[in-house]
Parts: sequence; C-alpha cells; structure tokens
Amino acid sequence: MFKKILVPVDGSEGSWRALYTAVELGKKFGGELHVINVIQPYNNAALLAVPLDHATVSQGNSELEKIGDKVLEMAQERLSTYEGETKFSLEVGHPSERIIAMAKKTGADAIVIGSRGLSGIAEFFLGSVSSKVAQYANVPVLIVK
Repeated sequence: MFKKILVPVDGSEGSWRALYTAVELGKKFGGELHVINVIQPYNNAALLAVPLDHATVSQGNSELEKIGDKVLEMAQERLSTYEGETKFSLEVGHPSERIIAMAKKTGADAIVIGSRGLSGIAEFFLGSVSSKVAQYANVPVLIVK
C-alpha cells in the first residue's frame, strides 16, 4: 500500500516526528522513504520590502542551501538503522508546491509531514505548508502533530 513515502523535513521537532512515523509505516509496508528538504530562496518580491544587492541575495541563498544540506544529513543519521531504501534530495522553491511536485515525480503513495514547521508567524497569515499539501496532493497525506 505505502511502498513510496515522501517525507519533507525542515529540522523542526514536528518534521522529526513525521520522519519517525514514516519509518514505522515504511517498516510495516516495506516502503521506500524519500526525504526532502525544501528551501525557499530570497526572491524579487521579498526584495521590494528590503533592498539588497545581488551579492547579498546570492550569499543568503547559498547559506540556505548549506542549512538544507545539514538538515538532510541529520535525517540520514536518524535513518541509519532503517533497513528499507532511502533517498534524499534538496529542493528549491515554494515548500508546498515543491512537496506536491516531488510526490508526483517520485511516484509517492503517501506524504508524511509535520503539522508545524519552522515558518512561525508567516504560517499563521499564509496557511501552513501541511494544510496546503493536504488540500492539493493527489495521494494520502498524514499530518503528524
């Protein structure tokens, strides 16, 4: 049933709980875990409010990629004893859009996601990533609290 499980992680406690839940599902169904981290780079819309030069934006995006890589390394460590297949990838873009696109691209049977990530107050105004994923994904979505 759940042979390919997509698990977005951002380093928050909620995302680690989702990862552990995905591990249990993966063990039960012999599933492959595809762990992703999505970074949202600085873009032109954000620059309208705070004018930054191109070098500053590039440096900031580079730092975001380093953080994303570190989160994936942490996920690899947490999955070191998982006996099923695991894959890891860093995505760039809007989190809910990239998660849904990766579910399609990888042929995921399910998405296991934490209910709250690191986005904080922006989540309150814009709606949470997990809510958007649950609303628009074409596969079952398990939101872990």
